[in-house]
Amino acid sequence: MKWNLHGGGCGDSCCLRVQNLSVTIGNESILRDVNLHVHCGQLVAIIGPNGAGKSTFLKSILGQREYDGVIAFSTPGERERKPRIGYLPQSPAFDPGDPISVADLFACCKGRRPAFLGQTSALRTQILECLSMVHGEDLIDKRIGSLSGGQLQRVLLALALDPIPNILILDEPLSGVDMEGMEQLMEMLDEIRTTYDLSILMTTHDFAMLPRYANQVVLIDHEVRIQGTPEQVLRSEEFRQTFHLKGGAF
Repeated sequence: MKWNLHGGGCGDSCCLRVQNLSVTIGNESILRDVNLHVHCGQLVAIIGPNGAGKSTFLKSILGQREYDGVIAFSTPGERERKPRIGYLPQSPAFDPGDPISVADLFACCKGRRPAFLGQTSALRTQILECLSMVHGEDLIDKRIGSLSGGQLQRVLLALALDPIPNILILDEPLSGVDMEGMEQLMEMLDEIRTTYDLSILMTTHDFAMLPRYANQVVLIDHEVRIQGTPEQVLRSEEFRQTFHLKGGAF
């Protein structure tokens, strides 16, 4: 991963900068000259049609995809450095009949001994502390396969927040979540970004909540078509053209 550690910072604010990022796979250009500047404490929504390169963009930041260009993270008074990144992948699937509990999942990810041996009291306390960040302490003994879409996203979000990252990346976190679950998840993300002053990047096809929760929206269709406030992007001609909409604004 080619993090630039020598570029200019963002004054008295920590920030993530993406400059002229391009990704080519084989002979196919997936992304071209993508630029983005995100200050800590901001939530940025990445939108675009299927196959537009949104997940590829996130994978580039995660270091899972080779790219040309610059990705840099800086904090006040420090050289640019590699940030801690929390990641919530798209549509994780669990067998509804699987007996593994939320506590077991955390034990597999965080514990130092096999999960089938059970959790120590210290580990259980740590798990409860993690779940408290998403108001999910009551989920600790529930089976993973029995969770609703919103509950599962809360559990995976708690995992992604331990340790607290500088950048939280979520790929379609609202997919498979009902309206009430969407509202709860977005409220939690809003609380998390303000409490811990971290940057949040999320892809989504659900646009209705963006004006309330997003600081920036970036419309990608292999390149940046437009970026700005939710109102600017969702009311733009570029938005209507990309999603083949007719008539008035979204």
